Parts: sequence; structure tokens; C-alpha cells
Amino acid sequence: MTNEQVKSLNGKPPGGTLLDAFDCSHPIPPGSRQYFEYLHSRGVTHFKVPLSWAQLLPTGLPSQPQRAVVTCYQTLLGQLLEVGLQPLVVLHGSTVPEVLRSKYGGWENQGLVDMFQQYAEFVFEEFGELGDSWVTLSGLDELKGAELQNALDAHTTVYRPLPPAVSWESPMPRIFVGFLLKYSHLNSFSTHFSLYLIQPHQSDDTNKRNEPLTSSCSMTYYKTWSNFATMTSSERDAFLNDSFPADFQWATSSESFKVEGGWSEGGKGETIWDHFGHQGLAFENQTADLACDSFHKVDYDVYLLRGLHVNTYQFSISWARIFPSGHRGSQSEKGALYYDKLINALIESGIQPVATLYHWDLPQALQNYGGWTNTSIVEAFKDYADFCFSRFGDRVKTWNTFSSPWVVSHAGYGTGEHAPGIKDYVVASYQVTHNMLKSHAEAWHVYNDKYRMKQGGKVGIALNSDWAEPMNASRPEDIAAADRYLQFMLGWFAHPIFVDGDYPATLKTQIEEKRRVCPSSEPARLPVFTPEERKRIHGTADFLGLNHYTSRLVSNSNGGCTPGPQGVGDFQTHVDPSWSSTASDWIYSAPWGLRRLLNYISTEYLNVSKVPIHITGNGMPTEYSGNTLSDTSRIEYMRSYINEALKAIHWDGVNVQRYTVQSLMDGFEGPQGYNERFGLHHVNFDLPDRPRTPKQSAYFYSQVIEKNGFASKNQVIYAPELKNMKSNKVPPMPPSTVPSQAKDVWRKFSSQTNFQRKLYHYGTFPQGFSWGVSSSAYQIEGGWNADGKGPSVWDTFTQKPGSIPGNPNGNVACDSYHRLDEDFYMLRALRVKSYRFSLSWSRIFPDGRRSSLNQKGVDYYNRLIDGLVAHNITPMVTLYHWDLPQALQNLSGWDNVDMIDIFNDFCDFCFATFGDRVKFWMTFNQPQTIAWSGYGLGQIPPNIKNPGIAPYRVAHNLIKAHAKAYHTYDDKYRKAQGGLVSIALNADWIEPKDVNVPREVMAADRALQFQLGWFAHPIFKNGDYPDAMKWQVGNKSELQGLSESRLPSFTEEEKSFIKGTADMFGVNHYTTKIVSHVTAQLTPQSYQYDKDLSEAEEGDSPTTAISNQRAVAWGLRRLLNWIKVEYGDPEIYITENGVATDTKTTVDDTDRVFYYKTYVDEALKAHNLDGVKVKGYTATSLMDSFEWLNGYKVGFGLHHVDFANPNRPRTPKRSAHYYYQVMRDNGFPLPDDEKTLYGQFPKTFKWSTASAAYQIEGSWRAHGKGLSIWDKFAHTPLRVSNSDNADIACDSYNKIDKDVEVLKRLKVSHYRFSVSWPRVLPDGTNNHINEAGLNYYHRLLDALEAANIQPQVTLYHWDLPLALQKVGGWENETIVHRFRDYADVLFSRLGSRVKFWITLNEPYIVANLGYGYGTFAPGIVGKQYIAAHNLIKAHAEAWHLYNDKYRATQGGLISITINSDWVEPRSPYKQEDVDAAKRYLQFFIGWFAHPIFNGDYPHLMKTIIRKRSLAAGLPKSRLPEFTPEEIKRINGTHDYFGFNHYTTVLSFPVDLGNQQDYEGDRGTGTTHDRTWIESGSFWLKITPFGFRKILKFIKDEYGNPPVYVTENGISERGAVDLNDIHRTHYYENYINQALKAHVLDGVDLRGYTAWSLMDNFEWAAGYSERFGLFFVNRSNPTLPRIPKNSASRYASIITCNGFPDPALGPHECLNPEPEATSTPIVTTAPVLPLNMVDFLGLELSPQDAEVALYVIFAFLLTSVLGIVFVVYRLLNTKKKLKRAAVESVKMERM
Repeated sequence: MTNEQVKSLNGKPPGGTLLDAFDCSHPIPPGSRQYFEYLHSRGVTHFKVPLSWAQLLPTGLPSQPQRAVVTCYQTLLGQLLEVGLQPLVVLHGSTVPEVLRSKYGGWENQGLVDMFQQYAEFVFEEFGELGDSWVTLSGLDELKGAELQNALDAHTTVYRPLPPAVSWESPMPRIFVGFLLKYSHLNSFSTHFSLYLIQPHQSDDTNKRNEPLTSSCSMTYYKTWSNFATMTSSERDAFLNDSFPADFQWATSSESFKVEGGWSEGGKGETIWDHFGHQGLAFENQTADLACDSFHKVDYDVYLLRGLHVNTYQFSISWARIFPSGHRGSQSEKGALYYDKLINALIESGIQPVATLYHWDLPQALQNYGGWTNTSIVEAFKDYADFCFSRFGDRVKTWNTFSSPWVVSHAGYGTGEHAPGIKDYVVASYQVTHNMLKSHAEAWHVYNDKYRMKQGGKVGIALNSDWAEPMNASRPEDIAAADRYLQFMLGWFAHPIFVDGDYPATLKTQIEEKRRVCPSSEPARLPVFTPEERKRIHGTADFLGLNHYTSRLVSNSNGGCTPGPQGVGDFQTHVDPSWSSTASDWIYSAPWGLRRLLNYISTEYLNVSKVPIHITGNGMPTEYSGNTLSDTSRIEYMRSYINEALKAIHWDGVNVQRYTVQSLMDGFEGPQGYNERFGLHHVNFDLPDRPRTPKQSAYFYSQVIEKNGFASKNQVIYAPELKNMKSNKVPPMPPSTVPSQAKDVWRKFSSQTNFQRKLYHYGTFPQGFSWGVSSSAYQIEGGWNADGKGPSVWDTFTQKPGSIPGNPNGNVACDSYHRLDEDFYMLRALRVKSYRFSLSWSRIFPDGRRSSLNQKGVDYYNRLIDGLVAHNITPMVTLYHWDLPQALQNLSGWDNVDMIDIFNDFCDFCFATFGDRVKFWMTFNQPQTIAWSGYGLGQIPPNIKNPGIAPYRVAHNLIKAHAKAYHTYDDKYRKAQGGLVSIALNADWIEPKDVNVPREVMAADRALQFQLGWFAHPIFKNGDYPDAMKWQVGNKSELQGLSESRLPSFTEEEKSFIKGTADMFGVNHYTTKIVSHVTAQLTPQSYQYDKDLSEAEEGDSPTTAISNQRAVAWGLRRLLNWIKVEYGDPEIYITENGVATDTKTTVDDTDRVFYYKTYVDEALKAHNLDGVKVKGYTATSLMDSFEWLNGYKVGFGLHHVDFANPNRPRTPKRSAHYYYQVMRDNGFPLPDDEKTLYGQFPKTFKWSTASAAYQIEGSWRAHGKGLSIWDKFAHTPLRVSNSDNADIACDSYNKIDKDVEVLKRLKVSHYRFSVSWPRVLPDGTNNHINEAGLNYYHRLLDALEAANIQPQVTLYHWDLPLALQKVGGWENETIVHRFRDYADVLFSRLGSRVKFWITLNEPYIVANLGYGYGTFAPGIVGKQYIAAHNLIKAHAEAWHLYNDKYRATQGGLISITINSDWVEPRSPYKQEDVDAAKRYLQFFIGWFAHPIFNGDYPHLMKTIIRKRSLAAGLPKSRLPEFTPEEIKRINGTHDYFGFNHYTTVLSFPVDLGNQQDYEGDRGTGTTHDRTWIESGSFWLKITPFGFRKILKFIKDEYGNPPVYVTENGISERGAVDLNDIHRTHYYENYINQALKAHVLDGVDLRGYTAWSLMDNFEWAAGYSERFGLFFVNRSNPTLPRIPKNSASRYASIITCNGFPDPALGPHECLNPEPEATSTPIVTTAPVLPLNMVDFLGLELSPQDAEVALYVIFAFLLTSVLGIVFVVYRLLNTKKKLKRAAVESVKMERM
């Protein structure tokens, strides 16, 4: 019996640890006889009775026994004999009774042997006739050396000479010495035992494996059940308010197939659950294809975990994602990288990963061979586990081999309800268990043998089990049935692993009996383990994982010959109607069952191994309906179940080390699809973003974790370190000049080019940088009249209908007053260092005065501040953020000078109350807004409209109020509290309309002084307003007839009091304005007109949801520089910065991501490049909130708040995850993509540059050339920009020598040019060959050959003969043969000299722009698919022609050039954006590359177009089909992959409905990242990283063909600047990415071609876009080719064949060399760079030399004219002097 039983029988509360057996220290319980009868009825023969030496002989002397104890034992032994049980009497354990210990010590004293002999003789005399089996001593493993020897001697003395006084009437007793009996915890032996349990001593094994120990199963169950059976419901459900152990692990979980989605991403194989869903077997045909999209949302999931505050996350690995076929040979690196990313993110966030190797999602490829029924799966699983241990084990220290394997056997292969849907409970189900157990064991041994020593982790198994309670407690049959239920569920797996390596005897016996009575219908076939297998399985767990959800009432039944656990096990299950139901018909809430099950497991399975229990799954589902976020039933479930685990730990001594809530978020629940929700977080499966929103249960769980249980926790708050104990006042400065010295900021920055302005800066802020997020009281708190809060001016304003359109108010807002824990969740998840919030004055002082103190308001802020400090978040407190108590506004508010003292009293109270924890104070937020918008414009409360006077008076009072509060802190609190005090000022950046006009610069400076300087100048400079402001207002006032300025004056004392009253500079910034000077009106009097300027938006920047608030990132850097210069280089905190989005933008707020990406980088530039002391950055805002006059129409939040939901659920937006990453990285460390790789290309690498015939040749009608489609297109109105044409172009037809000359200067080894089809074949056919045209190309080849430059010839670069277009062009299939004929002419006439051929250039452009959109020649719309079809076939025919007819003799290469952008999903976190990116690529590069390199169009493209065509009622797909013969002929028609690339785009899905065209089919829109630098072409942004990625894509997609980059370059437009730094930057970075692709990715890159050699006719853009390395001066009739700086840089890259490492010293390739000449010249003159000439001893570029020549000529001319003029003036002056002298004489005479 246990003491718990005893206490229960005596009506005492349960609790305490289990004893070995009843020891007569209490009276025999009344129910003991019933218990013994039950044991006998179950076939038990013996019962262990341990005697108590100390109880029997309290003095140690046999002559002085305690008779009551003797009688108790005699009665107990008598009861056993009466019911037919034989006692097994244990004389003693090993512990010496205290009375003897005091005399003898321990067993080391030989005298104790004699005392034990006397005690034994006493026992035999008193009880000898009542027992025939005796154990002298037990637990001897605790003894060592002499102690053990003496104990053995004591046994021997008892065993050998039986006491003569004992008269044995029964047969000779059996006497044993028992080692380790105390570990067995057994008090009976069942009938199937043939030997008594006498265990030899063994030492602990590091692997915790133990020798077999046979358990008496049914007794363990009865014992556990009976311990609790007599409890009252109140005793059972008593709540324990206590804490878990300090190192307890709190976890939540997910399972791969339920959450990951990405079912075919990264090469993942199909799983049995994918197959299950695709067969329509789940609820409403739902699938797990997308699920929660966790495959793309690692950051999102880990964010939730940080918010929850868990320290452990249990997830499963998808076998098919790692090994798509189930075997190592199919390993997917992308799958492994996903788990690497997840594990690394967890560890980075301080969360320990727990990985489950198998949670039900078997690769379908393995199931096709029988799955878990096939014995070969054991080896496959072992290999899979080996890979996971080796790949992830350095970071994962806890492994579950399987989770709920019973469900796999039962539902997957027994009932068939789960995947794989096998219905075979006779054979398959048992075979599956057999193989899973062996698989588990093999995985454990792999870890144990190969990885444990190095990795130090643990491997266990997570078994699921209900608790089984007998239906009728008075029926022994039901008790036995409940035991069988557990053996058939839990014991099926636990017994082999934890007990003896074999199935439970009950299970085996039951199955054998069924097989005996059911010979004709075998109900079950249980496989048998060999002795070797049993040994290998036993003990293979370092912990027992338990998945537990519910309990069952079990009754005995006759299952007959029915297969399945109930039939074979002869039991039926029931539920108590009083148990709370859930959305699942198998989960009912019975929390007390968990405690009982934990006790049962501890006794039945862990009594020897002592491994801990991990609760690996516990939770309940709710339905997908109603208020899914307010899941009170789940909260009650969790509360009760967690508390039962706590009771098992504290009251029962069960070793539970972890609790795991299932699950982190809603997911795909197998057959139930998404209809059942287990998640702590709600997932909206109707939205592609799959937003995750915390439910109330998530907040509850986080509170439990924070308290580590349920004990009321006194939060220990550690006040921040005191740092600012002395005044930090900024030193006074002289007043600003007019304009200020900070005007240099415009001089420094305003002349920047767009490239310089947008060039992204990589770097980090210093350690200790303050990253924060903000809110304000009225915007978020709600509780507007709760707990005694007084009304504020905003309460009054918003309660009045019509104040704001739609009548929104802050009555509830985000309800933060009641939802602090929800706000803490967000802050924890973000991991901000600081949180800026404001105090509601009227919540603390309802009427604004101390006398009205509201303690509940104070308590709220104490809870907020304490919570922040507890989470290591610095509170940044704003004392006043616009919500003035209405009672004070009734006294005129800030227009009343008394407010200075009233505000100071409020501040004094706040400093005293909160200052021990708050170290960062801001007195006012945006006082300029208060003064101007509140008292000038009257737009915001208190809505005073007095624009000429009130703003200045109010500002005057605000400044003095701020100064007084500062001094109060400085004088009374700083020494003790050590905080900082300042003010948060708002400032736009102001850019002059024309920086070159001084008046405009002055206007810009004046605008800043009126906005920022109004408050900053008095505080940070000299205590007075800026002179620019005083001058303006004073003059305006005088002109308005006023006797004094409307701008008040400070006294000298006030100035002294005000100046320097700030410890740092706080600035709120959002946008930039463009300002120009105006003479403003004098009436009415207004602050606005006093400034004499007009403001406009910066029109080139993106708009936002608020008008006149464009996102102009570069303005922030300039503003910070202006503050630095103007205010003496103060420490600056950006106290607000953010952007508004409209209500349609919820969680996918890409614009906000771009905003932070650009604005934070500008702050970084200011800090790192300009030396501005930026100390902190605060993002606005934590969550969407009441946005003042915009109400809830816009949101600034990093979290979306659903204001239509009374729970105000907060959902993280994409920007929250992005901002977390920025904070984590402390800025923008240089990514690997941007790091330069130093190295060289292969020596055989081909360097080239390119042109195209129509773009450069000109001579459009010369020497018999025929017309092309571009000749006609360019001569058609409105087709080409600026009505340009290529009639002359670069005149290359007549300038071969000039072109080759610049080619030589570039040092290229190759030159790519195209042949003009109509120049060679004027009518497109070979009926007439134009020899003059061919002669041009011969001459070009001659010149190239002379220059040692190899030709790369394109057959077709878009200039189709017009004659062919008249018969359909590329729409007419006959063109295939025409093109073949044309190619034949060129091969035959030029092939001996050309060894590199390109059939077609960019067929995508020909088809889509020429025949699809109609924006290129020939201007056809909607025929792109047929044109593309013929282009591909034409290419193939030309290739075969060369291959069959010319290759053998000419030995050249021939292929096609295909162009493509790289594409990234707009949101990498969204599967639909990822899918859009895939479509973009397949419809772009795949359209042409797939048929040529892989055969036929991409499957994706064919499927989509066919499906959409048929849906539109068409009889077949609009995409033409290749015949099998055509596929065969086209496939493989390449010698290399010619590739043109320029840029990267971001993609997202677009649904164009039934629009039957290419765009509708592709269904993809594109955009770009705002940080990407623009070019002269709207479509081209500088994105070097994409170049490497698409080269790698080509390698992977098309079998790593040799790749020649045949075009790559960038354009500019507008004014010519030969210092084309953007192009130099482009080539350096793109070519370096190409080097990375070759060296790091193994791309077989053979050559690179820069587009283009020179500026030329850029198709529909005419000459407005210029790509050239050489500028062609079109204003000069000779069209000179003038090198740009980029030409020199490209030449140096070619000379170096890459990028020499500067760390190795200057490389010789960087030394400029003289150009080769026909006669060697020895010279000592310096060698000039390629683009430099010697001019009068100076090294100048040709254009600079030309300019210098003109300048010298102008100087000479001016000098000559000057001399003439001087001579003339001298003569003229001489005449005047003579005349003046005459006049002087005349005057004197008068």
C-alpha cells in the first residue's frame, strides 16, 4: 500500500511520495482485504511485506518489542493467508535504525551483525508460521567494502543455523538476500513469474540502459488507480498555486506537414499526406500544399515564439524534404537549408530546438514499396536519422525519433483514417509497430555510437496515451480492462523500450488467446522479436516523451474475433458526460487523468532507468467558427492540465522536465483539414499571407511561463544603472546667423547625383545603439473613462460628432489599458531595447492637479514600467503627448502662463514616482504641432484658431514649462536617479527649390528655423529665438501696424534659465519639403505668412497614405547633418520615424519595409560617413492606433490591429519582422552578395563588347540594302521617342576603322556584332545576294582580324526584311526556311572567318514586344506565341544546317542568345509571390530555353495556358504544340548558352481574369526595391546579385552548359557626363558576380560581353537612352566616339582578367600600357591611361584637352581684345583729363 492510499482511506488530502509498501506505522486500512482479494482474483500468488526493524524493536532489544506493531503485522500476514496470498517477508532494508546507529554506527561495525541475528530470531519466532518466503536484507547496493561484507555476514548467520526455537510446521522456508529490491517497487508477483526477482548489482550506464526487469503490469495500474480512486472531486481538482522547478522547460510545437506548406519547394518529395490531400480525402478537399507557409516564414514563426517567451520549440523534420525519395541518394540541400535556417533562428532567439525525426509524413516513394510494413524501411530510417544527427546535431540537443507512433499504426495502417489509408488491423498495424520500434532503436544506437560523445544530446521517443479509468470502479473486470487499454496503447511501444525489449505480456497473452479462439478468422498477428532484437531495443531512450490529450472510461467486454484494439483487447471506451467536449470527437477535457498517467508511467516504465518524462504534446482543438481569438476553453484546458503536471511533480515526485503546448499555431489537421484548430495563434487560411494572430491562450501561456507556474510572483525589478548623475546640459552657443552656418549642408549634399544619393551604405551602428518603438497614451490606451481617469481635450474633441469624418475616437483604441500583456508580447517578439510611450496626464491627475491623484492610473503605469524593465526594455517616457486634461484647457490651457507651474508639478510627481526605473524623459512631443495646429490653425484640440498670435504665446509657455521641468529634475532627482531629460521636436527636411539661388537657400534655412529652430534655438543655443525668426515676425508686425512684435521676448534671466535645458536632441522626422521664397501676404496675421516661403512636395519620391508626407529618405541624412552643424554636434535620438499605409494594407506592408530600409540607412550614413552622433532610432509605431485627425483610416504600426474586433487582436506585419532583423544586425552589415571576390577568370575567358546592325550601321538605303521592319517602324509617327530613327545611327557602315580603333582601346579579345539580313538579302530570300552588303562585313572582319579581335556574329538582331513581314513575318511558318537559307548564305560566305555564331538575339523581345505588345517592330499585337514557335524552329534549323554542313570544315560554335531578368518574390515570405517568381522565369527564360535545352515548352507554361484557354471556351491551348518529331529536332540545338542579362525585378501575383494573352497567362506583376539604383531605362535597376543567381539557375535548370554572357550593361539619359560612375559601378559589380558564379557556384562561364560599345539607336527609346562605353557626339557631324570613364575601368578588368586582390599589393595588370604600334618606340615618357592624352605636359582626357584648347584660344582672343580696349581707354582718358584741366581753369577764373 502507499501512504497516499492510507491517507486517502483516512479521509486526508492526497499527496506525498510512494512508499515501497505498508509498514504498520498506521492502522491497517479498512479496504486492505478487498485489495488482497482483487489481487488473488487476478492470479497473484505472493505479496511483499517489508518489516520495520525500527518499529518492531524501538530500543533495538528483542525483549522490548512494540506489541501494537507486532499485532499489526500478524494481522496483515493473516489477512494475506486468508485470501490465499503467500507473504514474501523482508526482514530489513539496509539503513541501520537510529537507536542502533547511535551505538554501533553503520554496517562497518561487526557488532551490528549480532544485533541483526537477534532481530531475525525475534522475527522468526513471532511470524515464522505466517510466511514461507523470506528476504533477509534488501537494497545492499548502497553499501560498499566492509559495510557490504558485514551485511552479507549477517545474512549468512541468519540463513545457515535456523533458530532452534522456531518450529516450522510448514515446508522449509526459502530465505534470500535481496540486492536492489527497493528499485523494483513491487509488492506482488503475478502468476506468469517462475522466479523471484533477485537483481544483481550493476553500475549506472551513461546511456541509461538497464538489464531486463520484469514488471507486474496489472499491479502497477491497480496501484496507481487505487491511489487516486477514493479522492473526492474537490480533492482531485484542488488547484496548486506553486512554481515549477527553476530549470523547467516550457515549449510549444508544430509538425512539418501541418504547417510548412511548400509541398514541392526545393525539390521536396511527395509525402503520404500530400498524396492523401490530393486524393480529396481531407475535409472539404483541403490540402497541406500551403498550410501555414512556414517553409517561407521561419522569421514569422520564431517571432511568435519570442513573444510567447518559450525556451524550447519542438518541430518535426519532413523526411521527404530532406530525402525526397526517402533515401540518401536523393538528398535535397534546399530542404536541409530550411531546417538550418529554422534551427539557427531559434538559437539566435535563445530558444532550444527539439527535433522530431518522424511525425507521420512518410515519403510517398517509400509507401509505394509498403511503407512501414516493409522491413527495409528500418535501414532507410536509420540512414535518414544519421543524416539529421550529422547535419543538425551540433545545435539540436534533444531528439524525438517518433511522435505518436501509435497513431501511425492504428489510424494509418489499421483503421485507414489517416494517411496512407491502409485498413489492415490484422497484420499491417502490428508489423508497422514492429518496424517502427526497430527503426527507433537503430536511430538511438546511431546517435549513441557516433554522435553522443561529441554532441552531448539526448534521444527519446514521444508516445501518445490517454489515461484509462475503469467504467465501474467496483468491478475488477473493468479495472483489468482499463489496464489492457493502456497496454494496447502505451505499453505496445513503451514496454519494449523501457521494460524488457518485448511487448507487454498482457498484449501477447490477449492476442494468443484470440488466435486460439478464432482459428478461422485471425484477428491479429503479432510479430516476434528475436533475443538479439529485444536486447537491441530495450533501454533505447534517454527520456520518455508523452503526448496526452484526454482520458477514457473503459469497461470490460467480449470483443469476439473483431480486429482492432477493442476487439482483441476485450474492452470498450466511454466518456463521462460531465467532461468538457472540444472540436474533436476524441478529445474531452479530463485534466486529472494527466497526473494519474504520469504516476503510472513513472512506476511502470521508469522505476529502474530513472529517465525523465517530457510532456511533448498537450492541447485541444477549437472549431473554425465564432470568436476564434477568444479561446477561453483552451485557456481553461491548459490551466488545468498544466496544474496537474505541477501536482505530479510536487505531490507525487514524478520527474517531469518539460511541458509542450500543441500547438504554436493552427495548421492542417489531417482528415479534419483546417476545420479543427489547435493553435495558440490563429492563422487566417483565407489570406495568402497566412497571418498569425495571438489568441488569448497565447497570452495566458506566456503569463504562466513568466511566472514559471502559478505562484503569485513578486516581480523583482532591477533599476537601470545610474549613468547621468551630473547635469548633461548642452553648452550654450552663439545665436544662428542668417542664413545659418548649416547652409553648408545644402552645399555638401544638394549637388549629389541620383547615383550618389541612392548608393546603399552597408555598415552597423555602434554597440549600445538604442533601437526602439513608440506609441502615445491617447492613441493606444483606451479606457477613456476607466478607473477614475479624467477627460482630456482629445476626449472632448472626439466625443463631439463631426469633429473627425466617421466620428472615430480613442475611447477604446487598442485597449492597451486592459491589454498590457499583449503589448509586452509584441515588444518581447520585436526585442527592442527601448519603448517610447507617453503618460496620460488626466489618468494620473484627472483634473490636471496633484490633489486629484488617481492611484489606479499610477498603478497602470507602474505595471507598464515594471514589465518593461523586467524584460530589459528601457522605458522612454513622454510627459506630454497632446492629451491635456480638459479641466486645464478650461483655464485656457497652454495659452495660460500658469500652466508652467501646473505642468512642473505633474512632472515633479512623475519623476518622484517613476524615476527610479525611468531614465529617459521627454517633456513634450512636437511642441510646434501643439502651438501651430492646436492654437493657430485650430485643427487639433483645443481647436483654437488664432494663427498670428496664439501660436507664439503658447510656444513661449511650452518652452518655459520645459525648462522648469528640466531644472526640477536636475535639482531634485538627477543625483539620485541618473536619468536624461530632453524634448522631442519635429522637423521636416527642407530642400531649396534651386540650391544655386542664395535667396532660395535662405528660404529653406528660414523654414527650418521657423519649424525646428523655434524651440531648438532657445534650448540648444542661447535661450532665445533664432534671429531669422525674430527678424521676420518683427518686421511683419511693424508692417502690420503693430507697436511690438507678435513674437514674445524672453528676459535675460529667462534666456539663462532656458538655454542648455536638454541632455540630448530628440527629433521626430517623416518627410521632406521643397521650399521657395515668396513675399507672403500681411493679412491675416499668421505664423504661416510670417515665413515668406511656399512649400511643395518632393515630387520624385513615393507617396504615402497621408497627403504631403512623401517618403523622401535622403532628407533624414541632411536633417541630421543640419542639426549637427546648427546645434553644436549634440547626441541625437530619432524619437519618431515611420510611414502611414491605408486600411487596405494589413500585414503585407512592403512599402513600410522599403521606408525603414531606406530611412534607417540614411541615419546610418549620417553616423558612419558624416560623424553625426546618432544614438538611437525609434520606429513609429508599435501598432496601428488612433491616428489623430485620420482616425483609423491609416496605420503606422508594425502590428496590425483589427479595430472591428472587440479583442483588438494584434498581428505582426512584414515590417515587424524586417525591423527585428535590422535591430538584430544593428544596422546593415555587408551581405555576402555585396562582398567583392578577388580572383581571375580562366585564361581562355573571352572578353567582348557588342553592337547590333540596325543600332549602329546607318546607311539605311545604301548600296542595295533592303528595307527592314525597323526602317518602317522608325518612320512611323509616335513609334519611337523624339521621332528618332537609325537612318545614320553611328554611321558604322562608313566608320569601320573608328569602331575597331575603340575596340582596341578596350583590350577586348572578341567583338559581337550582327549582320543586317536586308543588307545581305534585300528581299529576305536568297534569290538575290547583295554583294555590296556582304563586302561591308568582309571589310569589318578584315579590320578585326588585323586587330587580333575575334568576331562573334549574330544572324538576327531584330531587323527582319520588310518584304518577309509583308507575308506574315515570324507568324508565317515559311520564315523557318527563309531563315535557314539566310543562315546558309552567311555560313558559306563568312564561316571560314567566323567561329562563333548566334542564331537569334533575344527571341523573347522579338515575340513579345514585336508580336505581342506591339511596342517594337513590326508592331503586331497578340501573336507572340506563334511568333515564338517559329523563332524556335528557325533557330533549330539553322543549328542543324551548321552542324550537318559546316561544322566539320569550319569548326565553329553556334547557339542562341536568350535574355532574362532575375526575379525575386516581392515578399520572400509568401508562397504566392514565390510562385509568381517561378512563373515569371518560366514564361521568360524558360519559354525559349526549355525547348532548346530540355525539350518542349516548360510544363508550367503549357499547363497554365491550356487550362486558361479551355476555361475561355477555346477548343485547344493558345500555345502551339510541337510534334514529337519537332521536339526531338529542337532539343539539344546548342553548343553553349548565350545569355543577355541586365536587371532584377520583384514579382507578385496578378489576376487579370479571363484576359486571354501572355500577361493574363503569366499572372505576374513586377515592381522593384526602392534601394535599387535607377538607370536611364525605366525597367533597368542596378541589381548585381541577380546576375549570379540567374547564372546559377541556368546551371541547375539546363545541365550546366557553357555560358557566354552576350550582353550586360546599363543606360543613362539626360545631360552627358563622361564620368559615368554608375556604369563603372555596374560593370565592377556585375562582372564580380559573374566571377562568383564561376568560382563559387561552378557555373561554366566562358565569356562576358559588355553592352554596348558605344551609344546608339536604342530601339523605341531612340537616342534618349545611352548604353555605350563610348559617347557618340551626335551634334558633331563626324560622330566622334569619345571614351567614358567606364571604358577605362572595363579595359583594366579585361587586362587583369578579373579582380586582383589588393591585399597582395599592386598588380602589374593595373599599370597602364602604351598602345601597340607598328614600329617599336623606345621612350622615357610616362605611359598614359587609355583615355588620357598629353596636353602641354598635363595628362588630360581627350574631351578635356579639347575644352582646354578652346579655353586657351578664348583667352588669347580675349587678351588681344583686352589690349585693344586698354589702349582705347588710355587714349580716351587722356582726352578727358585734358578737357577737365581746361574746365578747372575756367572755374578758377569764375
